[in-house]
Amino acid sequence: MEKFMKKIIWLIILAPGAYLAFKWNTVPETVAMHLNIKGEVDRYGSKNELITMVAILTFVNILVYVLLPQAYKIDPKKYAADNRSRLFRIAFTVSVFLAAVICLLIYSSINGNSVLGSKFMLMGVGLLFAIIGNYMYTIKPNYFAGFRLPWTLQDDENWRKTHMLGGKLFFAGGLLIGAMSLIAPFMISIIALIAITVIIILVTTIYSYQFYKKQKTINLP
Repeated sequence: MEKFMKKIIWLIILAPGAYLAFKWNTVPETVAMHLNIKGEVDRYGSKNELITMVAILTFVNILVYVLLPQAYKIDPKKYAADNRSRLFRIAFTVSVFLAAVICLLIYSSINGNSVLGSKFMLMGVGLLFAIIGNYMYTIKPNYFAGFRLPWTLQDDENWRKTHMLGGKLFFAGGLLIGAMSLIAPFMISIIALIAITVIIILVTTIYSYQFYKKQKTINLP
């Protein structure tokens, strides 16, 4: 499976550039370049500026895919090598998401349908949360991915329990974000995305710290 993913990832990463080239003759001279919190266009630019934006975002996507799977090589944690495959799968997922986002940006710029593109983008964020939440169940202690708190990095059991909870919350939160992006106004969906993200991080961090304090009390002489 990993070999197949490595073969198709470059096609996925370069797909936005190919899509823009294919649609170039239909791109208007002035295109939408930025949206406000309501999902409305608040800045326009030239079609050449769209090329620059796509090129920069594609370069960032390449960096994510190339660098993230190699992070285990400089990780001092003893489980670093065990995370190699997981980091690759996370990098693959993020790269697919970024490529889809870039394609949506191009589509919205060409067709002027910013609201529809924004809704699908939020749905993609929800899906990304759910997928990452699913990977959290198995990721080993490391300094590059997950809830890298002082007490989780010191205690393997704390790390495991923290990521069991965090994984479940990210999965459920991602599905909720995806559902809301389809039925709620864009501004409400954005507020929900921020609120759900903050709640997930706070709940997981507080749980992790309480587990740390409990273990510390138990281990007192």
